[in-house]
Amino acid sequence: MDKKIWLSSPHMGGKERDFVSEAFDTNWIAPLGPNVNGFESDIQSYLDAEVHVAALSSGTAAIHLGLQLLGVESGDEVICQSFTFSASANPILYLSAIPVFVDSEKDTWNMCPTLLEEAIRDRISKGKKPKAIIAVHLYGMPYKVDEINAVAKKYAIPVLEDSAEALGSTYKGVKCGTFADISILSFNGNKIITTSGGGALVSHQKEDKEKAIFFSTQSRDNAPHYQHSEIGYNYRMSNVLAGIGRGQMLVLDTRVAARRNNYKRYFDALSPKKEFTFLDEPQESFSNRWLSCLLTSSYNIRENIRLKLEKENIETRPLWKPMHLQPVFSKYPSYVNGTSEALFNKGLCLPSGSNLTEDDVSKVIYHIKNCLENA
Repeated sequence: MDKKIWLSSPHMGGKERDFVSEAFDTNWIAPLGPNVNGFESDIQSYLDAEVHVAALSSGTAAIHLGLQLLGVESGDEVICQSFTFSASANPILYLSAIPVFVDSEKDTWNMCPTLLEEAIRDRISKGKKPKAIIAVHLYGMPYKVDEINAVAKKYAIPVLEDSAEALGSTYKGVKCGTFADISILSFNGNKIITTSGGGALVSHQKEDKEKAIFFSTQSRDNAPHYQHSEIGYNYRMSNVLAGIGRGQMLVLDTRVAARRNNYKRYFDALSPKKEFTFLDEPQESFSNRWLSCLLTSSYNIRENIRLKLEKENIETRPLWKPMHLQPVFSKYPSYVNGTSEALFNKGLCLPSGSNLTEDDVSKVIYHIKNCLENA
């Protein structure tokens, strides 16, 4: 069988080993150390904004702590983009809060500002003003930041910006991860850069970073013994993994360029086919193109291509199944317009890793065209 072409595999740059070796040589193996501080500083410098960064064990942990910092408690309602990965919504339930799902618009595939306002007004009419809004830059495409923030400001509801897939993307020239009260990043193995597993919480307030670190290290009070006045978590990133992250930050821009080049090749080769469309970048947006997404004209075409590529040892994946259609979330309120369901039924994520070779991409394109011609 031919070698596996992965959807989005880790891609080391070469310097990661130096930072990790230094951690071993200096015995900084604990979940604290100079690489953690350095990685946080690297991210802050890259984001080029007055922000404070806390390196954590995952993007999910960052969302959990972010919601807690925004004051979400048991019984509160939190609006969440429906078209996303479940990690965006799961932390709402960690806090015994109630998710309220809002569908997408067609320009970016992200939360629809009009539907968001309808949802807020309806929840308020029912006596339950939402405590926070989780908006997601899906597949690296920035959501409609100005419109979403305007609605949030109108009703005085804080936004948690889920930039797990959008490191390196910009909106009106400003880096994603800096637009909200709390923002989060992910460095999972399939992301634009990776620390194997990891994430970060980003805030404009230094106090938020300090509180996030306090919560993430078991909420240990300032005392000579172990004393705890609040519930804490084991969410801090380790010094070893942060060393991988420091090496990855050195190649982030080249990784973005490589993924954008993959998208361009797919677009140039496949967009002339009437059965295929792609998500264009709005004028104000720059996407890292974390995953290149192909939208087909029907479910059957999508499935034929997916199964054909699977036989050729090529990994693909349908677009995210919306949260309001997930069994675990089906009982919660949702405000939908059909957009995300249609995208889920017809969309396919293509191999997008920055370590794909020219031949890899050519092979994917060949089999997609072949599948369409032989249908």
